[in-house]
Amino acid sequence: MNTQYPHWLTVLNHEVVTCTRCPRLVVYREQVAREKRRAYKDCEYWGRPVPGFGDPAARVLIMGLAPGAHGSNRTGRPFTGDASGKFMFPVLYETGFANQPNATGRDDGLELKDLYITAAVRCAPPANKPTPQELAECSYFLDREIAGLERVKIVVALGKIGFDAYLNYLKRKVPMENRQAYLFRSYLFKHGASYRLPDGKVLLASYHPSNQNTQTGKLTRQMFVEIFKEAARLADE
Repeated sequence: MNTQYPHWLTVLNHEVVTCTRCPRLVVYREQVAREKRRAYKDCEYWGRPVPGFGDPAARVLIMGLAPGAHGSNRTGRPFTGDASGKFMFPVLYETGFANQPNATGRDDGLELKDLYITAAVRCAPPANKPTPQELAECSYFLDREIAGLERVKIVVALGKIGFDAYLNYLKRKVPMENRQAYLFRSYLFKHGASYRLPDGKVLLASYHPSNQNTQTGKLTRQMFVEIFKEAARLADE
């Protein structure tokens, strides 16, 4: 991985990787890294918080949920080495956001173009369900990260937790006297929903590319392709 990050992002990622704010998540991520899944018993797990990844000058931001226990928590890079990534990266490649369709590890040569990936929570949570307190703790990093990604025009939220995490970022950012302009209650999560925000950015909602959604047909490849084609179109407006 040869992406060159600006100094502010390098500093932020170092803080992310060394974070121990959430005791439950620290215990879980390290336990998973020790015990491992049988298929990965010979792998050295990352077992730490997972920093964001991609193009710091991106116009499109993916807002995910959290690292997978045996995916990102193993590889140390978002959506890398698990079923969600196997579904997502070929779509990103097809729609021009990635230089290759495969993501297996941090040194596999994958580069993202005009796209940056982050998550509501940086540590793998039990049952993929972070607590409200854990989401709040991680917002300390998320707020700084999004603020630093100055060229972002389109936010693709994967799943309702990612969708709500971005809206909560806006609530923290927008001064109280200006919040009425956002009418936050009018932003409802449903796949394919598109909201033009008062600051000019667009929030796109998609089902999360989890096994639960892709194996049942709730999220098809074509549905996902359409989301990123729309993101590319809107970014060029």
